Amino acid sequence: MFTRSHARSRQAAPGLRGRLLGGAVFVAIALPSGALAQDVIEELVVTAPNYVSSGSVSATKTAAPLIETPQSVTVISRDQIDLLNVTSLQQSVRYTAGVVGENFGPDERYDWLTLRGFNPIQYIDGLQAPIGSVANVGTDLYGFESVDILKGPSSVLYGQTPPGGLVNMTSRRPQRSFGGEIEGQLGNYEHKQIAADVTGPLGENFSGRFTVLHRDRGTQMDFVESKRTYVAPALTWDIAPSTRITFLGYFQKDDIEGDGGGFLPAYGTSLPNPFGKIPVGRNLGEPDYNYYRREQYGVGWDLAHDFNEDVTFQQNLKYFSAVSSMRSVYGAGLVDADFNGVPDDFRTVNRYNFPFEEDVNSFNVDNRISVSLKTGGLEHAILAGVDYRRYDLASEFGFAFGPQIDLFNPVYGAPITTPTFFPYVNQVEKQTGVYIQDQIRTGAWTFTASGRQDWVKTENFGSKKEADEFSYRLGANYVFESGIAPYVSFARSFMPTAGADFFGVAFEPATGEQVEAGVKYDGRGLPDDVKVFATAAAYKLTQQNVLTQDPDPTHPFFNVQAGEVEVQGIELEAVARIRERVSINASYSYTDSEVTKSNGPDLGKRLTMVPEHKVSLLVDYTAQTGSLAGLGGGVGVRYLSSTFGDAANLWKNEDVTLWDAMIHYDTEDWRAAINASNLFDEKYVARCSSAVDCFYGTRRLVSVSLTRKF
Repeated sequence: MFTRSHARSRQAAPGLRGRLLGGAVFVAIALPSGALAQDVIEELVVTAPNYVSSGSVSATKTAAPLIETPQSVTVISRDQIDLLNVTSLQQSVRYTAGVVGENFGPDERYDWLTLRGFNPIQYIDGLQAPIGSVANVGTDLYGFESVDILKGPSSVLYGQTPPGGLVNMTSRRPQRSFGGEIEGQLGNYEHKQIAADVTGPLGENFSGRFTVLHRDRGTQMDFVESKRTYVAPALTWDIAPSTRITFLGYFQKDDIEGDGGGFLPAYGTSLPNPFGKIPVGRNLGEPDYNYYRREQYGVGWDLAHDFNEDVTFQQNLKYFSAVSSMRSVYGAGLVDADFNGVPDDFRTVNRYNFPFEEDVNSFNVDNRISVSLKTGGLEHAILAGVDYRRYDLASEFGFAFGPQIDLFNPVYGAPITTPTFFPYVNQVEKQTGVYIQDQIRTGAWTFTASGRQDWVKTENFGSKKEADEFSYRLGANYVFESGIAPYVSFARSFMPTAGADFFGVAFEPATGEQVEAGVKYDGRGLPDDVKVFATAAAYKLTQQNVLTQDPDPTHPFFNVQAGEVEVQGIELEAVARIRERVSINASYSYTDSEVTKSNGPDLGKRLTMVPEHKVSLLVDYTAQTGSLAGLGGGVGVRYLSSTFGDAANLWKNEDVTLWDAMIHYDTEDWRAAINASNLFDEKYVARCSSAVDCFYGTRRLVSVSLTRKF
């Protein structure tokens, strides 16, 4: 949001140096002293007051600040999202340590992420989203205030989650003061978007918010049209001074026509082809046949009641639904009729026909009570809760061969018959979890001890399975007066594993364990108009009970739980907002992943789509005083080292460096911005997982937006 305030700048040192101790990160910024010291009262333009976040309810389900949380947590604020003008979850993590998005290039349907080597599960307002065959639901970012990325095992508060962590998106909430915006946007690939967000009081005890978006655009793939409509009403009722309930809802409709889904041959993308490179926009689907359609919604409430100043009850409740339908003809590799491993003519492509339909419904409720008390010289913040989730998933698919197509001169319009559907999943899952957490403060120390017991009952096509698992987290933080806070933690997670071995014995949940040590810095002691939050972390993460092929040759197509995966790494991250002028995002990740136990060809190999190195830096400057007040711009650079697209590490994706840039101008009532990602239009392969499954990365995207603020 944009505000104006009259302020007298304090005399300050000519420069600012922010340091992450322990040899982790060093950030130095020097600004002319004349820009930092003023002896007269001047009008100050404030354009991103909440750029740097210091708290996250997702991490502990309490109001504990991040500096006292024994876990790496990144909060991507609304101000950061607006500066970069990102529209999807997978775009929002471009400048975040430890997580990589856009693993299949651009995708209008889903957000493909890897977090510390694993695919994180998406949560909305602290409750698991209606995920189906993919661990997220592609909700639009415009409807959310922030994205919280919890790194490492998080089962102790959320139940079944992968060991790499989870992602929680927090919806926009009603405010007591009136405000809002209407935004229009145009961009390349015929991008057109209009959006609005308005909030304010509705009488003495009510406040409301209404968010709406409609987008119509093409993509870098030829003959694709993508439409999205998003609507999110919210209402807060202050029932009493001690009781508040916020009703939250959203509805999103996606209609994507003509998408062929990538699936390009390796010859012509990552390998030479005598006919040259395959155009980035090549569509190997059938534009008049292919589509993806989805309608999803969530409706529920967040309730809080204070019994007194020390005891609070909170409840999060939501019912989710997501129904999707897909018709997809897509590439299946170059024709090799004699099976000698060499394409016959390097241009004729086989195709598959794969229709798919999915219906997901889930009911989620999380009840918890927070108690603050003192025992001797110890201060306790106790959290106890019980949550329940019922999850219904039904899906079906068909499969057939499609007509062949010429890779370099495609002719569309061949008759396509949708194959017969077969049931794929008909699952009902019920999860109940009971958890308790105690954050104990004594002096500068904070000790965190958490434990949780889960019971999971699953039924799929009449086959029933039960599992129970205990997860926990132990951690300690010490916060120096300087704002530097070292910490250490140990945590455990679990994820149910579908299926059974050759003898019909149901698989046990896969478990994860992590030890992490690091240091955080929250900028205390710096001037009030200098905000910094920085972290440095080192961790070792192990997942056990991983499925691997049965070594008994008489048991083909069966698995056993003898696999193990190990991921260890270092993550450095800093976010800063300096004197309402300079915004900085900086991160570095080193990730060493290895399959340490396996009966397959992945033994000793790296995990797919996990770069060893990720480096990013974004710097934006906005003039806040004088005749150019409100005018600003920035540049960002992102580097990803090479990755492997397949488990056996036979297909390597080369490293890539991408640049972003933005120019923006704010007045009290208006904002105009130009954003460009992949500024120099680098053409690169995001992933090749086989000779038939290659995907180009996201090309240059440019948008021009005009926003009326009120």
